[in-house]
Amino acid sequence: MKYENLFTPLQINQVTVRNRIMSTAHAEVYAENNLTTERYVNYYEEKAKGGVGLAICGGSSPVSRDQPQQWWSAVDLTHDRCIEPLGNLAEAMHRHGAKIMIQATHMGRRNAYWGGDWPHLVSPSGIREPVHRGTAKIIEPHEIQRIIDDFGRAAIRVRDAGLDGIEISCAHQHLIDQFWSPRTNKRTDQWGGSLENRMRFGMEVFAKIREAVGADFAVGMRMCADEFHPDGLSHDDFKEIAQAMDQSGMVDFISVVGSGADTHNTLANCMPPMALPPEPFLDLAASIKSVVKVPVMHAQGIRDPNQAERALSQGMVDLVGMTRGMIADPHMINKIRDGKETQIRQCVGANYCIDRQYLGQDVLCVQNAATSRERFMPHQIERTDGPLRKIVVVGAGPAGMEASRVARERGHEVVLFEAAGAVGGQINLAAKAPQRDQMAGIVRWFDMELQRLGVDVRLNTWADEAAILAEQPDIVVLATGGSAGIDENPEWGAAEGLAVSSWDILSGKVAPKDNVLVYDVMGQHAGTGTADFISNKGSRVEIVTPEPKVADDVGGTTFPIFYRRTYGQGIMMTPNYWLTRAYAEGDKVIAVLMNEYTEEHEEREVDQLVIENGIVPNDGLYWTLRERSSNGGITDMDQLYDHIPQSALTSIPAGQFALFRVGDCISMHNIHGAIYDALRIAKDF
Repeated sequence: MKYENLFTPLQINQVTVRNRIMSTAHAEVYAENNLTTERYVNYYEEKAKGGVGLAICGGSSPVSRDQPQQWWSAVDLTHDRCIEPLGNLAEAMHRHGAKIMIQATHMGRRNAYWGGDWPHLVSPSGIREPVHRGTAKIIEPHEIQRIIDDFGRAAIRVRDAGLDGIEISCAHQHLIDQFWSPRTNKRTDQWGGSLENRMRFGMEVFAKIREAVGADFAVGMRMCADEFHPDGLSHDDFKEIAQAMDQSGMVDFISVVGSGADTHNTLANCMPPMALPPEPFLDLAASIKSVVKVPVMHAQGIRDPNQAERALSQGMVDLVGMTRGMIADPHMINKIRDGKETQIRQCVGANYCIDRQYLGQDVLCVQNAATSRERFMPHQIERTDGPLRKIVVVGAGPAGMEASRVARERGHEVVLFEAAGAVGGQINLAAKAPQRDQMAGIVRWFDMELQRLGVDVRLNTWADEAAILAEQPDIVVLATGGSAGIDENPEWGAAEGLAVSSWDILSGKVAPKDNVLVYDVMGQHAGTGTADFISNKGSRVEIVTPEPKVADDVGGTTFPIFYRRTYGQGIMMTPNYWLTRAYAEGDKVIAVLMNEYTEEHEEREVDQLVIENGIVPNDGLYWTLRERSSNGGITDMDQLYDHIPQSALTSIPAGQFALFRVGDCISMHNIHGAIYDALRIAKDF
């Protein structure tokens, strides 16, 4: 068997896990009233259907009421009301042969006091945490005992709900590892000082849990392997901690993550984006495994079954987490088993999922719009039982590719027109940025699927009205995208050739000059990626934005990567300035900037002005075709948002066609938005 180790069962206490691939704990932001809902259950059940061996849900589920949970909507383990909803989750997972556990924790200072009961946060020594800006009091002995007891009560609720085990978070600077670390524990009493004293709180937590649930219930811990701070815990320290916990007999498994997470820079390591190398901390997990006897789990940047098989076959770990991989494709494990690896929608490390979570938004996948929408959106497209139709799609960006793929899976004849010489649209531009090159993986998967399904893809073909009508379509989907919006302000000088777009630069249409100002109106990936691209070519670059900071609309695990490169390459970052106008002076461009707050003006003399201002829709074809269509080009919004098939699809008069628009040709959306547009229309073709 090609993946013999991946499909070897593993015993954890009394729990037999059917394979060695797991979904590790992460905050899903799907709970309602801090309980597992239908959406929550559906999300995990889809992974069980797809073959996962073990899933650990509920990232950072609180055991105590003085741990607010407002922005990531965690599962509340502080009250018996969680038992029945968790039981529904356990039943759904077990029905498909998967095991389910939950992560429980007290986050201590790693939080914000505003929300919920507005508590006073607690930590070993009252030191503020940078990422969550958590200000905390110094925890008192009676509070220590209360929280220890809370862990025990929470574990009983998990057991009574029928889950297969519980994982205690001692990673990412939660309360237990706040006690462990000399960076956050300056105490001189029995809870501080020596490593043995600093471990006392964690040891008593696990002892209380064992007392509560007994020896036969699976209990594990998640721990960091190196805080990467000079005043924090080293890898050798963590090996000593792991060995002590293993020898205590109170833990049945250890889940290892690399890097601390209490600063923005270290947080980016914890969910490695595409800019970091694959499996960057696997060696640290293997080192922990070398000193313990219990099974060791590890997840971070492992996206490929060959990576996972190698880690297992070499004895580096016992269970491999491919969590983001299953967010991208919850059926990946069955596809591995069935020899359909090329059909896996592989995670590219865009971190759209986790970056949304750090903004308090529900976890979504940049390239799979069905994830977490399982009640309404299919992961596996079923063939229609209605009439087979001729469908023409115009534009092979993400929206057009998804519409074509889904329509073809439904059984229809599909023609996809693309004016360029390759599919992919704007994703191809995004992949030009040095730290965003793996975005091309999204296009690669779509391209392979379109070929496998037999979509008639016509590249280098401009689709006008005549070309579309010549196909005698029943349905026309316009995914014509947009154009760079640098003409929005005439004072920017684009019409006079004083400014070029980020598209011009990334596509190679215009070469970067020596001294470049990048004006980024949007604060998203494109502006900073373009500045990085230009700097990588050897140019001097300043990036100016009216936003409060450069890359202000880029998520918490991604902007630190931009900043590492930006500072490392000497790119000058200038936030809070508007570009008011540009004019020529000899062979130079003078960019006039205005401070957002003082309204004072400054000028920059540069060789080149590059503007990133999003896109304007390419909607000309829509206005040409809409009067000829059976539905007037109208998408019924209530039906769309309620996930009901469009009435226009029920009966299409002979010789006419229903017309729909998706993606940027309506208004600017991101990749996920474009794909979702296409899926929710095409699923009903």
